[in-house]
Amino acid sequence: MLRSRIRWAALIGLVLSLVSLLVHLLLAKFSNVGFSRYSALPDLSQDFAFTLNRQSARYKRIWGTVKPLESLQPYANPRTTYPAPNRENNGFIYAKIFGGFENIRTSICDLVTISRLLNATLIIPEIQESLRSKGISSKFKSFSYLYNEEQLIASLKNDVIIVKNFPESFKAARKRNELPLYRPKKSASLSFYIKEILPRLKKDKVLGFIVTDGGCLQSILPPSMSEYQRLRCRVAFHALQFRPEIKALGLQMVERLRAWGRPFLAIHPGLVRRTLAYHGCAELFQDVHTELIQYQRAQLIKQGRVKEELSVDSHLRKRNGSCPLIPEEVGILLRSMGYHPKTIIFLAGSETFGGQRVLIPLRAMFSNVVDRTSLCSKQELADVVGPEAPLPLDLYQFPQAKSEKQLKEEWAWAGPRPRPLPPPPSRPIYRHEKEGWYGWITENVTEPNPSPMDLRMQAHRLLWDALDYIVSVEADAFFPGFNNDGSGWPDFSSLVMGQRLYEAASLRTYRPDRKLIAELFNSTLDNMYHPKLNWTLSVQEHLNRSLGEHGLMRESLLSKPNSFLSHPLPECSCRITSSAEVPQKVMGSDGRILFGGEDECPDWMRHGMEAVSLKAGGAEVDKVDETELSEYDTALLEQNEELFGSGRTNSSSSWDQDEEMDPND
Repeated sequence: MLRSRIRWAALIGLVLSLVSLLVHLLLAKFSNVGFSRYSALPDLSQDFAFTLNRQSARYKRIWGTVKPLESLQPYANPRTTYPAPNRENNGFIYAKIFGGFENIRTSICDLVTISRLLNATLIIPEIQESLRSKGISSKFKSFSYLYNEEQLIASLKNDVIIVKNFPESFKAARKRNELPLYRPKKSASLSFYIKEILPRLKKDKVLGFIVTDGGCLQSILPPSMSEYQRLRCRVAFHALQFRPEIKALGLQMVERLRAWGRPFLAIHPGLVRRTLAYHGCAELFQDVHTELIQYQRAQLIKQGRVKEELSVDSHLRKRNGSCPLIPEEVGILLRSMGYHPKTIIFLAGSETFGGQRVLIPLRAMFSNVVDRTSLCSKQELADVVGPEAPLPLDLYQFPQAKSEKQLKEEWAWAGPRPRPLPPPPSRPIYRHEKEGWYGWITENVTEPNPSPMDLRMQAHRLLWDALDYIVSVEADAFFPGFNNDGSGWPDFSSLVMGQRLYEAASLRTYRPDRKLIAELFNSTLDNMYHPKLNWTLSVQEHLNRSLGEHGLMRESLLSKPNSFLSHPLPECSCRITSSAEVPQKVMGSDGRILFGGEDECPDWMRHGMEAVSLKAGGAEVDKVDETELSEYDTALLEQNEELFGSGRTNSSSSWDQDEEMDPND
C-alpha cells in the first residue's frame, strides 16, 4: 500500500513539472513585455575562426606604418674625415654617475663625447645606484651590472679609447682624494670643457666628473659639431648594449608577446614621484600619496631645484600640460583611436607612483594589460639579478611605550590650566600600514634613510627598466604618459621615442600634446566614457598628426633642447629619395632645422633597401578601401542602436566602429 502511494506521488510530481515547463515556454514565446530582444551578430558562430587581416583598413588605421616617414633610415656613420684616437692623448677621465636608468644612459653618451672632444682616454664610468647597494650580486659590479663593457670598448675603438680599470700610477692619489673633481652642469657648454677642463687635464693627466642630473654636455651643438652628435648616436644605439642576460630575457619577452599572433602596444605612464613633486601634481592623487609628493616637493625647494611655493593648483598645472596623463585618460584616448578592449598592452616602467590603484581604470578598459611579471617567471627575473646574499629582516619596530614618570613629566610641561577636553582617540594604525615604504609618514616628520632592502630595490629598478626599454623599442606602437615634461631631466619615454625614431621612424610612436588633451577632456567631463562623435574625431585627428611631421617638429622644439637622444634628427638619419619626395626644410626661430635636412642615404644602403622591398613585394595583396566597413562593423552598429536606442547614434564614438573580434574570445 505504501509503495503504491509513493508511485502515485512521483507520477503527479512528474506531470506537474511537465505542465510548469510548458507554461514557461508559452510565456516566453507569446510575451515580450519588459524584455530586451537579444540579436546575435551574423558571424557570431565564426568568433573562434576570426583573425585580424593585416591588409584591412581597420588594421592600417591603428597599426599601420607612417608613410611620410618611411624614407628615413638610421645612419650614424661619420660623414667627414674622422681620425682614429691616439694612445698618446691628453690624459684620463673617470666619472661617477648618480641617478636612475635614463640619467645613466644619457650621461654615458655625454662622457664619451667629451672624451673625444678633449682627446682623452675614458675609464669605464661607475654607476653609483649599484655601488650604493651592498647586497646586490657580486657577479656584476658597477657598469657591468647594467651594460656590456666589452661591447662598449670594441664598438667605439675608432672613436674613443676606453679602458676598464684605473691607471696604477694614479690609484694611490685617488684613494687620498688628491685628484681634481668637477661637478659639471647638465647643459655645460663646449667652451667650458675647452677653456677650463682641457688645461687642467693636460696638467694633472687625470680628472673626475660627478654627474647627477642626467648629462654633462649641452644637448644642441653647433652645425659644425655634427660628428659629435653622430657619436652620441653610435654610443646610445649601437655601442651601449645591455649585458647578455638582460638582452636575452628582453628579447624573449618580445617573442612571447609576438607569439599571440597580434601586434602589441607599449605604454609608459611616467608617474614618478620626483617629477610629480617638481611640477606640483599632488592634488591628482589622494590620501598618503599627496603627502609624499608634497614632502618631496619641499625637499626640492630646500635644494633650490624648485623656485616656487610648496602648494600650487595641481588642476591648473594639468590644464597647462605640466602634469602627466593618468592611466585612465590614456585608456580613453586609445579606445577613441579604435583599439579593441582585447588589445595587448605592455605596461613599462619600474616605478608607477600610486601603485596598482591608479591602473585599475586602464585594466578595466583593456583586459590584456601585461608587464614583465606577467611575461617572466620569478626564476627568470632572479637569474637576471644574479646570486644575492640574504639581508637581515628589516621589520618595523614599534616605538617604546612611555613610562609613568615620562607621562607625568609631559603632563607637568603641557601648558596652563584649565585644559580643554582631550580629543577622542584616533583610529588605530595597523602594522601593515607601517611596514610599507611609505609607512614613515604616519610617525616621522622626515623621511628616513633608505634601508638595505630599499637600496637593493633601487638597483633592481635599473634591470627592470632595461627589460621594459627593450620591449618598448620593439613594440608595434608606443604611447607616452609623460615625456618632455620641462624639468630638464631625461625621462624614460623620451629615450624610447628617440631610439624608435632612429631605428624605424615609420613605426607608430604617439607624441600627444598634453595641454591640448587636457582641453579636450575638460570639454567632455560629463560624457568621458560616452563621448560624442566629434570629440572622438578630434582626438583621432590630433594623435594621427602627432605621428608625423607635425609631431616631430613639436618634439624638436620641446625635447631636443633637453636631450639629444630623444630627437636625433637630422644628424643621425638619412633619406632614400627614390621612395618618397624630399620634404622641404622647416626652420625654427633660432635658425635650427626642425624637420627635413637629412643627407641622402649612400648607394649601398639605397640598393639594399630596394632589394628588400622587391623581395617583400612578391606577394602583394589588393588594397582595401578605408571608407568601407566590414559586415561585422555594420552589424555591431545596428545592435548598438537596438540596445541603446536611436539617441545613441548622436553621441556614439568610434569605439564601437573600430572593434575587432579576438581569436581567443
